[in-house]
Amino acid sequence: MGARMIPSAAVLNVLVTMPFGEAQLDRLRAVSPDLSVSAADPERADYARTHVLYAGNPPRDLARAPQLKWVQVHMAGVNALQDHPLYANSGIAITTTSGVHAATIAEYALTVILALAHRVPRMVEWRDKGRWPPDEQRWPLFVPTELRGAVLGVIGYGSIGRELARMATTALGMRVLACKRDPSRRVDDGYRLPGTGDPEGTLPQAWFAPARLHDLLARSDVVVMCAPLTPETRAMIGAAELAAMKPSAFFVNVGRGATVDEAALAAALKAGRLAGAAVDVFDEEPPPAGHPLYGALDSVIVSPHVSGFLPSYDDRCTELFAENLKRFLAGAPLLNLVDRARGY
Repeated sequence: MGARMIPSAAVLNVLVTMPFGEAQLDRLRAVSPDLSVSAADPERADYARTHVLYAGNPPRDLARAPQLKWVQVHMAGVNALQDHPLYANSGIAITTTSGVHAATIAEYALTVILALAHRVPRMVEWRDKGRWPPDEQRWPLFVPTELRGAVLGVIGYGSIGRELARMATTALGMRVLACKRDPSRRVDDGYRLPGTGDPEGTLPQAWFAPARLHDLLARSDVVVMCAPLTPETRAMIGAAELAAMKPSAFFVNVGRGATVDEAALAAALKAGRLAGAAVDVFDEEPPPAGHPLYGALDSVIVSPHVSGFLPSYDDRCTELFAENLKRFLAGAPLLNLVDRARGY
């Protein structure tokens, strides 16, 4: 996105329909005197004069916002918007909050990788029994998987995957393989916190296009799914892909639930064809009663889509939006601009 689309002499009307506090709104107002920043409930808001909208739930009737030029959405992925009239209107730019919670999701992924490698679910199981295992069982039950020097396969090398790669290489000396829609595009130009990620794409030892996903899976000791949900990534990990992995490998999903065949994952775990898994996202949320991943497996960690929880989320979103407002006024490219053809 290049030149600004509002005459230079005009005031840019910015409407926020998220429950931001006055301090957060004032941070936006401080960007420029050319901004008029207001807040309203999304159901009762008057969008008629709005040029820029920050929203969690944009109005479906775009006739209510005839001057709208750009929407910053309060979400990292846009798969939920793909049937929204806004998505079909290419004249309105869409930007996301991708990268805002990349570090905390990467921390979650590293936490569960360490927990699986050191048999923490099994420790919890024995604690619940109120006793220790017999001495002759402690070695086979609790001998850990060595992570130093192990291979980490990252599917979807965006803000989350890059920060996980940085953490894993720096803290554990793991080796990274990256799968990306277009491996030739190695630079990350999206939003990121200072000092995080792998902006130049220098950490992976090898890069894989989706057509070579099985090669990455076969070489990895830990596989982490970070990809967005698009038509290309839906059910990207199925029985054949899980069969390509090492029986000693761990699988982690922090991307989107529908990218993984959950029944196939549960079957592979129950059959011992994988060493363990951690799943934070599901195709249906909350998962229905009796979901196969809720089975009594001491090799599985299940969490209720919490890896991205961040107390400072709204503050960081405000910082990102303020930076994008500066860019919009200057006619500079916006951070996290959605490419509708790619779906993210």
